[in-house]
Amino acid sequence: MATANTNIDIDARFEYAQDVIREAGERAMAYYDGTAGDLEIETKTNALDMVSIADKNVEAIIRDRIHDAFPEDGFLGEEMGIEKGANDCLWVIDPIDGTACFVNQMPTWCISVALMVGNEVVIGLIYHPCGKELFAAQAGKGASVNGEPIKTSDVASVSDGMMGIGMSHRVKSDTIAPVIAGLLDREGMFIRNGSCALMMAYASAGRLIGYYEPHINPWDCMAGILLTREAGGWTNAYLSIPNVLEQGGPILSSGRNVADELCEIIGLQH
Repeated sequence: MATANTNIDIDARFEYAQDVIREAGERAMAYYDGTAGDLEIETKTNALDMVSIADKNVEAIIRDRIHDAFPEDGFLGEEMGIEKGANDCLWVIDPIDGTACFVNQMPTWCISVALMVGNEVVIGLIYHPCGKELFAAQAGKGASVNGEPIKTSDVASVSDGMMGIGMSHRVKSDTIAPVIAGLLDREGMFIRNGSCALMMAYASAGRLIGYYEPHINPWDCMAGILLTREAGGWTNAYLSIPNVLEQGGPILSSGRNVADELCEIIGLQH
C-alpha cells in the first residue's frame, strides 16, 4: 500500500519495521540479562526517571536500520530527539518504555515504534521482549499479537475489568487521585506496571479495559493509539492537542463500550 499522492510504501515499512523491532529487542535483552555488560545509568529529573546506555543504543539500532532502508524518513525519539526527513514520514520511537522497571530487573518494559505520515499514524508496533510478544497494527488492516488478530474489551462497565493507569511527576498528584477514586467508587480496579506502551498494548488485546495517563509523551503512546483503534477500540483525539509532539498531553484508550463511563470519570470529552 502506498499513501495517497505519494510514493511512500507503507506495506514495505510495516514488514521491515517488525524485523527491526525484534532485532532491537534482542539487543535490549542482552542488557537486561547482563550478557552485554553493566549498564551505565543516568538520571533525568529524578532517580526514577532513568536513562541507560541500553535506551540510547537500542534507539540507535532502530534509527540506523530504518535509515538504511528508507533514508528519506524522519525520526522522533525519546533519547535522540527529532530529525526531520525529506518526506512526510516520521518514525516515533521509545527504545525502552519502562526504564525504571528494566534497570531494576522487572519484566514490565517494552519497545514502541510508530510511523506517522503527515498527521496520521499508519504503523504501530509494541514489542515485549520478556514475553516474546509483538503487537502490530497497520492503518486499515487491523491489529494482531504474534500474527493473531486481537480486539479490545467489550465489557459494558468499568466494574467488569481491570483499568491501566499511568502517572508521572510532570503533573500533580491531585490530577490522578480523583480518577482512581472514581474507578473504585464504581467497583472498578486498576494496575500500574510502569510502562504506558505495554499497558496500551494489553488494552488493545482486551486484557485491560483501557488505559489512562494525564500526561504522556508521544513516543510512549503513538503505537498504542493505532493498536487500540485498529483493534476496534476508542482513544481521545491525542493528535489534535496543540503542540502534542513537542509537549505531550493526556491519553485515554479503551474498549468502545466503556469509553463514555471512563470519560465521565476522568472529565474528558468523548
